[in-house]
Amino acid sequence: MDAKPVVDKALGELPAWDLSDLYPGQDSDCLKQDLARSDERATAFRKDYAGKLAALSGEELGAAIARFEEIQESLGRILSYAQLVYSGDMSDPEVARFFQSMQERSTAISSNLLFFTLELNRLDDAALDAQLKAPALARYEPWLRDLRAMRPHQLSDEIERLLHEKYVAGRAAWTRLFDETMAALRFPFRGETLTSAEVINRLTDRDPAARREAAKSLGHVLGDNIRIFALITNTLIKDKEIEDGWRDFPRPVSSRNLANFVEDEVVDALVGTVQDAYPQLSHRYYALKAKWFGVETLPYWDRNAPLPDDDDRLIPWQDARQLVLSAYAEFSPALAAIGKRFFDQSWIDAPVRPGKAPGAFAHPTVPSAHPYLLLNYQGRTRDVMTLAHELGHGVHQVLAGPQGHLMAETPLTLAETASVFGEMLTFQSMLKAESDPRRRKIMLASKVEDMLNTVVRQIAMHAFETRVHDERRGGELLPERLGEIWLETQSASLGPAIAFDEDYRHFWAYIPHFVHVPFYVYAYAFGDCLVNSLYAVYQGAEAGFAEKYLEMLGAGGSKRHRELLAPFGLDASDPAFWARGLSLIESFIDELEAMD
Repeated sequence: MDAKPVVDKALGELPAWDLSDLYPGQDSDCLKQDLARSDERATAFRKDYAGKLAALSGEELGAAIARFEEIQESLGRILSYAQLVYSGDMSDPEVARFFQSMQERSTAISSNLLFFTLELNRLDDAALDAQLKAPALARYEPWLRDLRAMRPHQLSDEIERLLHEKYVAGRAAWTRLFDETMAALRFPFRGETLTSAEVINRLTDRDPAARREAAKSLGHVLGDNIRIFALITNTLIKDKEIEDGWRDFPRPVSSRNLANFVEDEVVDALVGTVQDAYPQLSHRYYALKAKWFGVETLPYWDRNAPLPDDDDRLIPWQDARQLVLSAYAEFSPALAAIGKRFFDQSWIDAPVRPGKAPGAFAHPTVPSAHPYLLLNYQGRTRDVMTLAHELGHGVHQVLAGPQGHLMAETPLTLAETASVFGEMLTFQSMLKAESDPRRRKIMLASKVEDMLNTVVRQIAMHAFETRVHDERRGGELLPERLGEIWLETQSASLGPAIAFDEDYRHFWAYIPHFVHVPFYVYAYAFGDCLVNSLYAVYQGAEAGFAEKYLEMLGAGGSKRHRELLAPFGLDASDPAFWARGLSLIESFIDELEAMD
């Protein structure tokens, strides 16, 4: 069933996405035709090219990659549609069955394509260099560069095919179990039963008793289900450990770093710099916040509480739209024009609904279509920032689309650049328009908390993930041990001004990134620090910065971080780069201390 807009008394009409730009329905003829056509094309492709790539000319190899890209994009459209339908209602068994069926059909079809990337990676470097002189192949040079980075970790064709075909009954099945379990959970709260998105939203309620009750309900329900979350986590980590061992990755994080095309030492420098900065960032800020609340320590459910003098006003959807698009337009009318299309053409799904995926995301789908945004908009300032964040992703994906299906996607580290930059534009625009000192303090504190959540909290979660993966190599971890590691890493990051209880030890269980994309989380900190440095350049830049910025986004995955940042005079391999990014957060905390 298609999602419908929701009219909320306080928030106005909240839009629902229209997925018909992908397919008109789950049983549509065009979907069935695309499946059949993709199957036929994949079978013919294997017949035409398997075992023959080394003998092709550069022009012929370029034509082969173009055919491969076309089939992959067709499959990508099918899977994107299935994923979005499923995200709209994970509680409907028919929708879940459709999603699983599309995954299985696409996996079976793409098995006929698997030989291609494996065989490309066996081509001799010198021979491929000669072939790349042909314009038809030269277009795909960045994709070939990234593909061949996996060469040292590539297994035999038979093992690669086995891993590919077993995915739907392995990692994908466990991920689905996590998603459907979380979507089905209901959290008691004052006579109601809430979804996870709704109960988490109550953690920012003005009423301290409501925040406590929401936190206790979240922890209690997660605790009741902790064995299944621990089983999912242990199984997926063991699955990754086995595959990493076969592929000869030295550390659990190494495969993610390679996929992000960022060196282990760059990530280590980021993590170390943030951890060293805990005392002057999060520890200092939460001590300051406790002082504002008139206490020595804050219970964890007050970590994101509104400040005592915050009027907690709700922001209607149309006002949120205006705030974000105006901020984008002030920076670049071209950026805002792309963003406006998401609102005008039903590319956003905003209401909270039972069964809907919690949180928020931007799904790029395929370049021949357009991205979609999923939100759970509830009118808080943080929800406006989430809108600005996901719209940044969406605009980035639109701009990168002309690179084509194989080169439009960016590594996770760079994928967070446009989203966090969009947040910063929106925040600075709102701050500049606010003249009331009390409101400015509230806005600044809220921004600091968002930045700490993006940088410090994500690095703490990275530390949790690292320790769990390392310990899992010695055997399965009991739920109690997972809770201990969570409390230790959270306590270290948040500092002595935040107090925890036993219920909080279960909060690791609702973090989807641990399940969906292991070691994703450091990309948020990478993106935030990068954007802080980038925004500092923007503030001191002459005309032309916006054009360079749009050009950077338009590069998609065709360039690495060194090439993309060079025009701005930035280098992520320099440890001072990360310190510079963190200094902006520190300066905001300095400003808040000066207001007291």
